[in-house]
Amino acid sequence: MALKGLRPEVLSMDPYEPGKTIEEVRRDLGLEKVIKLGSNENPYAPFPEALEAMRAEMRNANRYPDIAFEEIKGLLAGIHGVGAGNIAISHGAEGMLQAMGKCFIEKGDEVLLPSATYGLYREISKLMGARIVDVPLKDFAVDLERAAEAVTERTKLIWLCNPNNPTGTIVDPCLLDRLFEKLPETAWVILDEAYAEFAPKDLLPDRARLISGGRNLVSIRTFSKAYGLAGARLGYAITSEEAVTVIDTVSEPFNANRIGIAGGVAVLTRDREACERARLAIIADRQRISGSLQRMGLSVVPSHTNFVFFETPFPAGIIADELLKQGVIVRPCSGWGYDRAIRVTVGTTAEVNVFLETLEKILKGMK
Repeated sequence: MALKGLRPEVLSMDPYEPGKTIEEVRRDLGLEKVIKLGSNENPYAPFPEALEAMRAEMRNANRYPDIAFEEIKGLLAGIHGVGAGNIAISHGAEGMLQAMGKCFIEKGDEVLLPSATYGLYREISKLMGARIVDVPLKDFAVDLERAAEAVTERTKLIWLCNPNNPTGTIVDPCLLDRLFEKLPETAWVILDEAYAEFAPKDLLPDRARLISGGRNLVSIRTFSKAYGLAGARLGYAITSEEAVTVIDTVSEPFNANRIGIAGGVAVLTRDREACERARLAIIADRQRISGSLQRMGLSVVPSHTNFVFFETPFPAGIIADELLKQGVIVRPCSGWGYDRAIRVTVGTTAEVNVFLETLEKILKGMK
């Protein structure tokens, strides 16, 4: 790189590679109809009340938002059984993840992360000069027992995506309790729960109990998935009041836009029924995808998210390219080390039908 004066850590980073966009595929392949099942977006959103609230809020776009974010914090606190002081707001989950690096990681700190998980954790850690310790997955799930064995006095942060991206698996909450018992008092667990709304509540960690019990935990959530506001970039954290104060201090002022906040308030209140119908439809079609893929003879990992991770007898890149030629965007998982695995987002029922029919034809043609 020709730029001078950059920190060495910046040069070590790899740029994020997003999934292909509909516009990109239309332009490159000349296709009229394209189905995007590669970025884990909610196909039923934006929901009507959220859309109307965002339109109305555009009239106030010349004004900074309420820095206290009182209304949306109160709504989120009620959902999660914590106080409003336990909620921090951010520009998407990504903004909060970046804040975690700034809050906790010093050069030379050890950071534990699963070997196959959301890639931003690794890049944030590299930027802050951390020593990264990879924890292998076990049966496609984050191995918390191995993570506990890897903890040392230099461990500062454990990145934990639950449910995990790209595999869709969850961890045993009891093993998370045991992990906390092994941590030095300066170490923190960053629990990324971007997909938690698609998993049974009783299978997820009790974040309110852990936080009230004094555990060093930050749960990060997003409005991008279940709430269907990916383009509005709205996220939040649930943690101790002291940690919220620190997060707000290191974050930029007004660190969420008022359009996204208006949509978030609406989807938590007036759009609740529409949002729940969409969530249940996604879960039902997730089960249908899994069953159909298994009947095709493919290996499917049970999912607790809005996507399905599966393996084929052929290289994932080849299958993904063949699907792309038919206007179906999926995510090959070779970048995570799974050369024959694909991650497919649960689209609308009609989109799922097209995906399954197209994939079955491709597989039959390759045998």
